Amino acid sequence: MKRAMVSVILCGALAAQRQDETPVFQASANLVIVTVSVKGKDGRPVKGLKKTDFAVTENGKAQVVSVFDFQELEEAPRMAAATLEGAAAAATLTGAAAPPAAGSGRYRDRRLLTLFFDWTSLQPAEQVRAKDAAEKFLREQMSPVDLVQVVSFGSRLKVDQEFTADKEALLALIKKYQAGEMSELAGEGNTDTESDDSAAYAADETEFNIFNTDRKLGALEDLAKKLGALPEKKAVVYFASGISRTGDDNQAQLRATVNAAVRANVSFYPIDVRGLQAAPPGGAASSGGGSGRGSGMFSGQTQNRQRQSKLSSEDTLVMLAEDTGGKALLDNNELTLGIQQAQEDMQSYYILGYYSSDERRDGQFRRVDVKLAPETGKRVQAKLEFRRGYFAQKEWKSFDSSDKEKQLQDALLLGDPVTDLRLALEVNWFRMNRERYFIPVAVKIPGSAIPLKKQGSAETTTFDFIGQVKDGKGIQLATVRDSIKIQLREEKAGQLASRNLIYDTGFTLSPGKYSIKMLVRENQTGKMGTFETGFTIPELGEVKNKARLSTVVWSSQRTPVAEAVGVADKKVMKKQESHPLVRDKQKLLPSVTHVFHGGQTLYVYAELYDPASPEEQSRPAVSAAVTMYRDKKMVLQSAPVQVSALKEGRNQTAGVYLEFPLKDLPAGEYTAQLNVVDQVGQKFAFARAPLVIVAR
Repeated sequence: MKRAMVSVILCGALAAQRQDETPVFQASANLVIVTVSVKGKDGRPVKGLKKTDFAVTENGKAQVVSVFDFQELEEAPRMAAATLEGAAAAATLTGAAAPPAAGSGRYRDRRLLTLFFDWTSLQPAEQVRAKDAAEKFLREQMSPVDLVQVVSFGSRLKVDQEFTADKEALLALIKKYQAGEMSELAGEGNTDTESDDSAAYAADETEFNIFNTDRKLGALEDLAKKLGALPEKKAVVYFASGISRTGDDNQAQLRATVNAAVRANVSFYPIDVRGLQAAPPGGAASSGGGSGRGSGMFSGQTQNRQRQSKLSSEDTLVMLAEDTGGKALLDNNELTLGIQQAQEDMQSYYILGYYSSDERRDGQFRRVDVKLAPETGKRVQAKLEFRRGYFAQKEWKSFDSSDKEKQLQDALLLGDPVTDLRLALEVNWFRMNRERYFIPVAVKIPGSAIPLKKQGSAETTTFDFIGQVKDGKGIQLATVRDSIKIQLREEKAGQLASRNLIYDTGFTLSPGKYSIKMLVRENQTGKMGTFETGFTIPELGEVKNKARLSTVVWSSQRTPVAEAVGVADKKVMKKQESHPLVRDKQKLLPSVTHVFHGGQTLYVYAELYDPASPEEQSRPAVSAAVTMYRDKKMVLQSAPVQVSALKEGRNQTAGVYLEFPLKDLPAGEYTAQLNVVDQVGQKFAFARAPLVIVAR
């Protein structure tokens, strides 16, 4: 499969650096903590065991238990305080159990529960239901051994209340949450600097956390890492309405979140706040039902799409729960059952800690096994529950050239993806002929994460890029491997912290289902990032009833091809002229993250294949326009453009190019729709994409 030209381009205009960046403190140790539940035949916890009663192995090698503790969690009655007899009984339920003193380092004999409210996925009515469920649990089901932490996620992760048993303080906090628009997107990207002459979005690292699946999963990963400082078991009750796959579908981030939770002894208990749904065939009125056109509602296609969309949004919740030892509550209107499940699963348990005899930090999976010592096993018949292993840490220091090469190769095979370097990736496809399609791939890297080294009058760094494309059977069909040196003059180097780098490459493939995995390493610090996603190239020859449309590129910037700050091979620069996204020696840069601000111009490009034309001439008649929707209402429509000529050198291909300013749109989430009409062939096609506009 032939590779295309490769270059790296500096994108995004200068803006003020963020002043509220959270400092990160890192520490490392070779201590491995394993929590073990020991249950007898009656299902109740077995108490009274000692350190010598356990045998721990890692990859088959015996380990010395250095840390040992028993957490005794007594069961509490599950009834409303109002039904208890006597004021003393009510005081037992409502009185706040005193948390450990500050700095104790451990919450002894306490059940640690985190209530995580994901406001980005909840509609106002769902926000109310989540709040009501949390309040009901705190009033009626919270036991004296429970310590509850409250975390919310709007534009960023916030710990609103650390672990506490103060029920009144928790209830007061939950009541303070206001239902409504809580995404806080209007506040993202505010700057106090004057804009320059380009008006292109000055994207900082915030752009990589808006409107994609990574944003939610990254928040869960960050929370798991924070909770990892506590050796006890932790349960995170995650209130969400599914995690839809409408944004970037990064499997690497999903696995990284699960692995971080496993290392931190965190179990996820997602609750689908939508509850049990019974949508009518045409869709509920609240979601635009009744306005659908066509025969889909009568043939069953609409119902099937509705069902598949809901199942897809639940898949990630189920995976998060199953892979971390938790349980997902789906299709149930009694949301407190999800919190109760976390309560019931966390019974008395033992904490075992050992310093691994394997000191390598190679990122490999270490299998852990815990058994009762032979003598103990003879007198105690019990079932042990514990995590079965963990991924070792990865380290960059003291690597020689062969080590660095091995690290890259191993990183492609590791089950534990690397996410130290934030990436965003976009895959498009354009038909070159009846059998072959060109697949441009764009990878965006935040400039704020890139250190530079002074070299003469310029500042430099080097990136290694490795990409693999596999078909549906897992067979590798295409690869890319580049080492690109980035050189920036002092002026551009100073702007790097508030700009991004875009690496673009491409492949030639035939129709089918594929997956792509991209690994990037920055060679000053050794930071690496992985991105994985799937994509499908359709067989356009089978499309009969509508116009044949390529993928759509949504962009906010065009840049001269000659301004690339790094290329894999300068000889291929001249081939850029044949690139579908190059026009008048300027390349259209895909937004990738689909984040814009109101001062930008939105550029849209797509290709229409096999347009019909009058018999007496070979000129097509194609019209196109873009409409913007918010809350399912149209808020803007661009002026239509007319395409009356085919692209030179491309068989039966009409290029559709539009641009219009976003200055009239306020900050928020939108759905953009490109409408293309083949007027002669009387066929049309449309494509939608989620966009986010932030305050300038």
